[in-house]
Amino acid sequence: MKKLWQTIFFLFGLAAVVLMLLTFDADWVRVKEVIGQAGIWFPVILVLWGFIYLINACSFGLIINDGTGRRVPFGKVFQLTVSGYALNYVTPLGLMGGEPYRILELSDYVGGKKAASSVILYSMMHICSHFCFWLSAVVLYVILHFIADSYGLDVWMCIMLSVLTVVFVAVLWIFSLGYRKGFVVKVFGLLSHIPLIRKWAAGYLDKHREDLDEVDRQIAFLHKERRAPFRWSLFLEYAARVVSCLEYWLLIGLFMPVFTFWDSILVMAFSSLFSNIIFFSPMQMGGYEGGMALAAGGVQVPSAYGLYTALVARLRQIVWTVIGILIMKIGRKDD
Repeated sequence: MKKLWQTIFFLFGLAAVVLMLLTFDADWVRVKEVIGQAGIWFPVILVLWGFIYLINACSFGLIINDGTGRRVPFGKVFQLTVSGYALNYVTPLGLMGGEPYRILELSDYVGGKKAASSVILYSMMHICSHFCFWLSAVVLYVILHFIADSYGLDVWMCIMLSVLTVVFVAVLWIFSLGYRKGFVVKVFGLLSHIPLIRKWAAGYLDKHREDLDEVDRQIAFLHKERRAPFRWSLFLEYAARVVSCLEYWLLIGLFMPVFTFWDSILVMAFSSLFSNIIFFSPMQMGGYEGGMALAAGGVQVPSAYGLYTALVARLRQIVWTVIGILIMKIGRKDD
C-alpha cells in the first residue's frame, strides 16, 4: 500500500476516535464509576476480546493463505483483522473503512484481485456467521421456553420469531448462492438500476467487468475446491460470536448469579441484531445501548443491568478501536 493511503487511513481513524471520545454519551465520572464496578473483569474482558480477534484472524487466514501465491504472515493477518474492525467501528454504514484498508494492505502481498476476493469473502463469512448465530438464538429461545419454561412466548412473540426465522433462512440461502457463483458482478448490476448511483455503477461495471468476474471466480473457487478451509472459516467466525457471549455472562452475572450462559447468548444475539438494524450510525451509537436494554428485558434481566453492561462493552470497544488504529503503523510493508 502506498504510504499516502496508509497515512490517510491512519489519520481518518485517529480523527474518528478523537471525535468519538469528545461526543461520548456518558460523563467521565460515570465511566470511572462503571469501570470500578466491573473491577478485575474489565481487563479480563479486554483480554477475552483479544482472544476473539485471534479467532477472527484464524478464520481470515484460512481464506487468504489458500496455498497459491505468497503466504501472508499470521501477525499481519491479525493486525489487519483488528485494524479493519477498528475502522469499521468508527465508520458510518460499517464496512466502509476497514475493507478498503485490508484490500490495499493485502494487495502488496497477494495482488489486487486476490486481495479483493479474500476480503470480500471474509466479510461475507463474518456477516453469514451473524445470521447463523441469530438463527440459533431463535431456536435456543424456543427450546428454553418449551423445555424449561423460562420465558413467555405469546402470540406476538411467535409471529416475530417466525418472521425472523424466515428472514434468516432466506438470507443464508442467498449467501449460499453467492458462495457458489460469486455475487460481485450481480451487486454492481443491481446498483446500476438505483437512482443517483446507477450511472457510476454502470460505468464501473463496464470498465472493470473482467476484474470483477475474476473476483467472483476466486470466491467460488474457495467454496468449491477448498471445502474444508471454507467450513472451518465459517465455524471459527460462528465460534467467535459464541465466545463473545462470555462478556455479558461475566458482567451481568456480577449482579444476577442466576443469569446463565444461555441467557447471555440470547442477550448478545438480540442486542446485536437491534444494533445492526441501525448500522448507519458509527459504533451503533445509542442503538447498541437501546438494543441491550430491550434484549436484557426480554430475558427478565433488569434494564439497568443491561445498560450497565452495554456501557462496559462500549468502553471495551473504544479501547480495542484505539489499539486497532495505533497498530496500523506496525508491520507496514513499504513500497
